[in-house]
Amino acid sequence: RLAKLVDAGLDLVVIDSSQGNSSFQIDIIKHIKSTYGDRVDVLAGNVVTRDQAANLIAAGADGLRIGMGSGSICITQEVMAVGRPQGTGVFQVSQFARKFGVPTVADGGIGNIGHIAKALSLGASCVMMGGLLAGTTESPGEYFFLDGKRLKKYRGMGSLDAMEKNDSDNSGSQARYFSESDTVKVAQGVTGAVVDKGSIKQFVPYLITGLQHSLQDMGVPHLSQLWEMVDDGRVRFERRSAAAQIEGGVHGLFSFEKRLYK
Repeated sequence: RLAKLVDAGLDLVVIDSSQGNSSFQIDIIKHIKSTYGDRVDVLAGNVVTRDQAANLIAAGADGLRIGMGSGSICITQEVMAVGRPQGTGVFQVSQFARKFGVPTVADGGIGNIGHIAKALSLGASCVMMGGLLAGTTESPGEYFFLDGKRLKKYRGMGSLDAMEKNDSDNSGSQARYFSESDTVKVAQGVTGAVVDKGSIKQFVPYLITGLQHSLQDMGVPHLSQLWEMVDDGRVRFERRSAAAQIEGGVHGLFSFEKRLYK
């Protein structure tokens, strides 16, 4: 399959696994790099620690996805007691990967523009947006109404719904969680619904403009300068009390309407 994709012009392959630091992934990375060299870049993962990242970088990974159990529809941390707070994982892995010139992707937990700004400030090169883009017109699935709200179904790859959708030996969902041969399927995700967000033609420009304003408020002229300004202390993270978090949101109103963009 990969050979045919490369012949068709593929220049980047994403290896998708809930725990990327495995002999399976290391072997496939080595095979891809030895077979195709620089013709194909490999985005490997997922990882959340420096040790995991080191093994994949040593195998030849060109980029890393960071995140384990932090997605909106993921229950890996709850059920398996495995994972890491996303901010910590992004910071630690990105800081390490940067020494080798390997870019990173913050994968999971991105729910608004502020989360994008935080992920980039912590060292990520870019972000993945699953739940944030779910519910847009262009996302898979049909709209339905519940309690007067227009919704779309959104399921995790680790949900039983996804595993049962394709119970063949080639199921992407089961392969991602190394459960192809399991008699009992253990869910690491849920199935839910998200509110209609309209078309990405309006939603993505809103995200871009919002991020620009976020950087402007930080005093960061360009994304290329963000990491430098974080490293030298011009952009800082501070711990916020519970009272400060309440103060930083809408408060003191009887009612309000929250419209994110126009």
